[in-house]
Amino acid sequence: MYRQLYQGSRALVVGINSYPDAPLDYARNDAEEFARCLIEQFDFSALDITQLFDNDATAHSIRSALHRFIEIAEPDDRVVVFFAGHGVTRRSIRGEVGHLVPVDGKADDTSTLIPWNEFVHVSEMISAKHMLFIMDACYGGSIVTRRLPPGSARMLRDMLSRYSRQFLTAGKADEVVADSGGPREGHSVFTGHLLDALEGAAATDDGLVSAASVMAYVYDRVGKDVHSRQTPHHGSLDGDGDFFFKHPRDDTDEAGEDATLVTIPAHFQASQLAQSTDEPADTVSKLKEYLSEERHRIRLHDLLTSEIRAVQQCLAEDNLPVQVSGLTKEGFAERLEDCESAVKSLLPLVVLLSRWGGDSHQRNVQELVHSLSGDVQRSDLLEVLLGARYYPMLLTMYSGGVAALDDGQYRTLASVLLTPVQEQSRGTTVANVQAVAHAMLSIAQTDAFKKLPGHERHFSPMSEYLFKRVQPYVEDQLFLGKRYEALFDRLELFMALSTADLDDSFWGHPGRYAWKYRSRTADSSPFQELVAEAQSAGDDWPPLTAGFFRGSITRFVEISERHEAELLKKLGWY
Repeated sequence: MYRQLYQGSRALVVGINSYPDAPLDYARNDAEEFARCLIEQFDFSALDITQLFDNDATAHSIRSALHRFIEIAEPDDRVVVFFAGHGVTRRSIRGEVGHLVPVDGKADDTSTLIPWNEFVHVSEMISAKHMLFIMDACYGGSIVTRRLPPGSARMLRDMLSRYSRQFLTAGKADEVVADSGGPREGHSVFTGHLLDALEGAAATDDGLVSAASVMAYVYDRVGKDVHSRQTPHHGSLDGDGDFFFKHPRDDTDEAGEDATLVTIPAHFQASQLAQSTDEPADTVSKLKEYLSEERHRIRLHDLLTSEIRAVQQCLAEDNLPVQVSGLTKEGFAERLEDCESAVKSLLPLVVLLSRWGGDSHQRNVQELVHSLSGDVQRSDLLEVLLGARYYPMLLTMYSGGVAALDDGQYRTLASVLLTPVQEQSRGTTVANVQAVAHAMLSIAQTDAFKKLPGHERHFSPMSEYLFKRVQPYVEDQLFLGKRYEALFDRLELFMALSTADLDDSFWGHPGRYAWKYRSRTADSSPFQELVAEAQSAGDDWPPLTAGFFRGSITRFVEISERHEAELLKKLGWY
């Protein structure tokens, strides 16, 4: 039985700039700053941190330092291993195998590299109850085994007394990990956000800084950083405890009943509650398998139902209260973060279902739409807050819509946009796209998104915000590259024109396509290209046969002409 405290704190910190063939600029600086943070912020002794930089970071020295923990680590110790440098993947019969590149390693000679599995095997021989591996290298997708268990309601003492082996990596296999451009000058994107997390951004109100909270923060920030093209991976290799960088002092007796309860911030709470009991990669793999064969139809339904219930729990009043006092721009931003955290585990499944699901899966798509629309209740609060409660519906609509358009799945797109829902704020039944559009109009009238940092000068700030937030979820599954922007604009056009059609008006939320209409030459904007495509195909245009615009090219032309004349040409953006 482990004690509910740490007896010793040990670390191995490696940073390599001076690779002979491919030098880096900031890896050593990242490692040095991480070591400083351990000493100054978390009571690690410099004598207990092995620091290997540049020419000292050979394969032999890294292995020797890691194996030394077998001899010196005690059962109630914590051990952290940090590596900043190159990483590569090599294919094996069991999939991708990640390797670290020491300073004397050669990427094309595996005998000179250190396979990740070696770290895993050595960790099994180290007595320390808690070990955390942090790797700022680009091979991370190959080491995932399972997700950290939810822990928002666990006692601090309980987590301290449980065994764990955890990891956090900068990117998936074959992703290019940025060596600079992050939130801190002179540091990589990954380590910049990691240092922010350690120095307080991932701390709870109780002063707790745990591996779970750091992982959630870094995953969120790196994935959405404008300079990032990587997706951090994190999880647990073994055990169900949690590594703590910092925890509140508790003077009660270990055997007492006054153990300190950990209060996780709402952002992390919702993120963890939304996790299914399966590791996300396993859930995604299961969904792909179930989509591939009709005989798995019931299993697919059960899988989606389980994820939907987890999201609904996060959106429930107890976890995401509607009643809040005041609504500053910071409060609005935090509310958006909380809503996204609640639904983020579902979005990869929405993307895959919308992209690969066929006619027999339309019911599943419609159930997803209904599951989120039912959580928006009538309220006497400000419209902007009510609109923020629509945010999970927006994320789902954009993720599913872009994915459906990637393969021309217009029936699926129709399920995403046109499924009838109860618009709780008005007490009427409307198409999903109408309910969302009405909420978007309410928010737009408050300029709430325009007040968010970085969006002050955007013509369509809500669309620009969504463009960045949705992209990681879609890219992680479909790898669209440059096509993402065109598909995003096309989706917003369908949303706007469908709203105009269903409301029998010219109005539809003017997204990014609207300012492109005003800034580009004739016939080159997304709007004009869509109109030309529809007119060329006539009544055989696939969106019409899927149920859009009452199946009539005449109706589409009428709506698009009104939208152009009464909205696009009158926008006061120029």
